[in-house]
Amino acid sequence: MPLDVCQLPLVGGHPALDLVNTLERGAPPVDGYQPHDFLSDTSALLRWTTRVGLVSDAEADRVGRAWRDDPGAAHAGLTAVRNIREELHLVLLATIPDADGGAAGAQGGPGWGDPIAAGAALVGLQERWSGAAARATLVLDRGDPPEVRLAYGSVAAMLVADRIVESVLDVLLTTDLTRVRRCPLAEGGCGWLFLDQSRNGSRRWCRMADCGSTVKSRRLTERRRAARAGTR
Repeated sequence: MPLDVCQLPLVGGHPALDLVNTLERGAPPVDGYQPHDFLSDTSALLRWTTRVGLVSDAEADRVGRAWRDDPGAAHAGLTAVRNIREELHLVLLATIPDADGGAAGAQGGPGWGDPIAAGAALVGLQERWSGAAARATLVLDRGDPPEVRLAYGSVAAMLVADRIVESVLDVLLTTDLTRVRRCPLAEGGCGWLFLDQSRNGSRRWCRMADCGSTVKSRRLTERRRAARAGTR
């Protein structure tokens, strides 16, 4: 039975990468099987965004009321978030060598993601950001020092999607994208994305306790079987 969205490991190192990981990223769909989507409905979406700190509990209550009053807006909000998630996934895959499992990339490179799909995804993200920015407001924070910031999420029905767009913009513009990794599918990993924050940039698995240990255990079993077969 799949984990609830609130039990989902947060391995990305940034909310935007954890968003990408709310969908199973293993083998492509076969025989009608579809990857499990942890953002199964608007309730799951609200719980997840609260958990990762993109919205407060009070804001989640406000969004929930707006969505109950307008089911169409709720559906549009969930659909927008899922589309943002896939657009970000395509963009980030284009930054990772061997992101397609080692096949030659669209420009002849050694296994980069599809740059054409990434370009189209960036256009989509720009359009979503333009809408979010149009709904945002300038706010003066009287801190030390004081600062003016752009506050996303003034429209309750679009608050979640707008905050997620803000998070996506942050990861694309401020993160060292050479540190983005994908848990290696070709080696038995899950395909989730994460920021490698290790000092020497050598992290390979989303979590060693999960994919790393599973793959190492399987390889040990295979070696033992091979050794037993060789002694017969």
